[in-house]
Amino acid sequence: MERIYLEDREPIHFKFEQNQDDFIVDEIGINFKGNGNYTILHVKKVEMTTWDMIAAFATYLNINAEKIGYAGLKDKHATTTQYISIESKFEKELKKFRHPQIKILSSTRHTHSIRMGDLIGNRFTINLFGVSQIEAGQIEKLGRKSEKLGLPNYFGYQRFGRDGDSIKQAKEMIAGDIHIEDAKLKKFLISIYQSVFFNEWLIERVMMSREQNGGKFMLLEGDLYITNDGKLFTPKLAPQKDFEAKKVVPTGLLCGRGVYRSRGAAGEIEAKYDDDFLYEKGLRREAIVFPKDLEFKYTKGFDIMKVSFTLPKGSYATVFLENIASKNFKAKKVKKDSKPKR
Repeated sequence: MERIYLEDREPIHFKFEQNQDDFIVDEIGINFKGNGNYTILHVKKVEMTTWDMIAAFATYLNINAEKIGYAGLKDKHATTTQYISIESKFEKELKKFRHPQIKILSSTRHTHSIRMGDLIGNRFTINLFGVSQIEAGQIEKLGRKSEKLGLPNYFGYQRFGRDGDSIKQAKEMIAGDIHIEDAKLKKFLISIYQSVFFNEWLIERVMMSREQNGGKFMLLEGDLYITNDGKLFTPKLAPQKDFEAKKVVPTGLLCGRGVYRSRGAAGEIEAKYDDDFLYEKGLRREAIVFPKDLEFKYTKGFDIMKVSFTLPKGSYATVFLENIASKNFKAKKVKKDSKPKR
């Protein structure tokens, strides 16, 4: 499933690698109270999954991994920082925790355990290789343009596994062709199924925006919008000025039960990517996101460009890069065995 972007132009052929030196992710946490029965750890991990990091803490404390709270999953092939929560009765033991791939940066207290989604966003710092001086200027210009106009909030290639194998398994499970016992795997595959529909819906809306609105995302009658404070609403008229001011953004459907559907012209398109019989809880997801706090640093002579930017929670750095490159990346082409020469 190819992701389509708002501009149809010649691609820029830079490369990047997901490794501990060239792909840095810093989680931006919520405001913690500073008191309470939970210890909040700001943790740095290198070349390991969030689940493996949590397992390391659980094994050390001899507790169930489910007792450790976290806000989001971070890439394995990267250096990442994120927040986790553990009952404060383990605070003394945590001071002695040591692991070659994990470092506790700081700690505070909070009134409850961290839950999925308890974050504001993520700050990314990524090295791009094979960038000429002319391309460096193009990359910065396109990045600034996405900061102003936004970019499609696709689920990135990481969501779907190598060669889309997870998509096939998810569709077979939903169709009843295979039975999955593992509850976590079942939930994961349902989320894949929802994500495929969302991306397909977003592709149609992006193509419509290209053809009918000069490459700016086209708002439709019946769209459901979300405000900066998370409230959903359907206005009588498309709130173009508020959208351009980044006060509201249109949303797309993650199909399931108990979720509002779009109406009118927007609803007619959305209905093609819906499944009324899916028993999982449905959600709305922002169709467009706005990168913030962009920084660019070009190293002349090495053809390396360092790009830093902040995205809202749930958005993919690789989608930001695809939007600039005007091409799709794949998991198997990103991670290499050897590092590029500098």
